[in-house]
Amino acid sequence: MHWQTTRFQIDLSRPQVMGIVNVTPDSFSDGGQHASTAAALRHCEQLLRDGVDILDIGGESTRPGSPAVALDEELARVLPVVRGAVGMGVPVSVDTYKPEVMRAVLDLGADIVNDVWALRRGDALRAVAAHPACGVCLMHMHRDPQTMQAVPMDGDVLVPVSAFLRERADALHALGVAVDRITLDPGIGFGKTVAQNFSLLERQAELLGLGYPLLAGWSRKSSLGAVTGREQPGDRVAASVAAALLAVDRGARIVRVHDVRDTVDALKVWRAVTTA
Repeated sequence: MHWQTTRFQIDLSRPQVMGIVNVTPDSFSDGGQHASTAAALRHCEQLLRDGVDILDIGGESTRPGSPAVALDEELARVLPVVRGAVGMGVPVSVDTYKPEVMRAVLDLGADIVNDVWALRRGDALRAVAAHPACGVCLMHMHRDPQTMQAVPMDGDVLVPVSAFLRERADALHALGVAVDRITLDPGIGFGKTVAQNFSLLERQAELLGLGYPLLAGWSRKSSLGAVTGREQPGDRVAASVAAALLAVDRGARIVRVHDVRDTVDALKVWRAVTTA
């Protein structure tokens, strides 16, 4: 199993750690820490030392209630960081839903488009389909960042999440995008209740039937705070690592995390057990 991206064919026989690089002032966990280009690139370098496999750069927060960012502002935040990161020897992913940003970062050599809207905004679907080899991650989100937690989903969410991800993958594949370029993300925290998020984790293996690799993004999420009592996102490192391990054990091939070193170490222990 592999994930085909612009410059890399990523080997998914080993779980991959995607490190979060938020070039934003308002992300829920580390907003403002890496908002400048220099700080973001230093953070990328630290994540490389920590053992990261993929860098995921984002210029707009998608925390619940977050306001949209103007196109020019997102480009100003993201492009200098992508320009520096593509020379660091690992795949570079860009977390965006704007087709103009997708085209711009792919022109700079970015490897992956990671879209919380699953290519539903503007002509994002065609922007990705027009690229000869970039990887793409399609995520499920209920409603939008401004309203997703105000009116979360009802009942058992696995069936509608699965149906949505299948439809979006089919739409992209119909435009000629090869199956091995596509990864799916069930969207933990994006319009789901705490119970629904943990149900998705418990039943995650059922999503493997869609035929695509899964990416899991549990890092520092509020659901982990709800069950541990840790109110501050930075205090949820242990819970985040536990959730990442559970996700991998249930078939996820990529975990998107803030705490790369801790996750990498935990996965080394997991691999030692599973390959013993």
